Amino acid sequence: MRYIGITNVDADTLRRAHSTCPLTALQFEYSLMSPDIEQEMLPLCRELGIGVTAYGVLGRGLLTGGSGAGYMRSAYYPRFQGDNLTRNARLVDALAAVAAKEGISAAQAAIGWVASQGRDIIPLVGSRTAKHLAEALASPLTLSAESLAVIEVVVPYDTIQGDRFMATDK
Repeated sequence: MRYIGITNVDADTLRRAHSTCPLTALQFEYSLMSPDIEQEMLPLCRELGIGVTAYGVLGRGLLTGGSGAGYMRSAYYPRFQGDNLTRNARLVDALAAVAAKEGISAAQAAIGWVASQGRDIIPLVGSRTAKHLAEALASPLTLSAESLAVIEVVVPYDTIQGDRFMATDK
């Protein structure tokens, strides 16, 4: 094997695994709605020279407007339920307004935000339609420092409502 990656582990496990066999990638959820990797895991990956494959870049659909009533995730994830969804939708609307000034969609801004966090981070974006695939492929790989600053003001992590995990995921 030339390259080995690992997914969704804590810092101790990452260190132990890397000391056994050098890792090249960590797959971890990372988005405007879930930036908690920045606290411990991202600095550790950078210390160890491990790249990050970021999944959930679109907030599990929340940042694309895929969150209305009857949406599958609303039955399982607290972020998609009741008042949490209402409050989070306001954040998405604020992101969409910033994105529109840049001539891109909210989804493209979300992808660009993750891609702008470092050359060692690769956004992993899924798509169910050709239209969404084309939109994702047209996303900027970097956003200006000004746009990043505005996005982080209009979508502050401490205002996101509801847990991102299902009760059974914990």
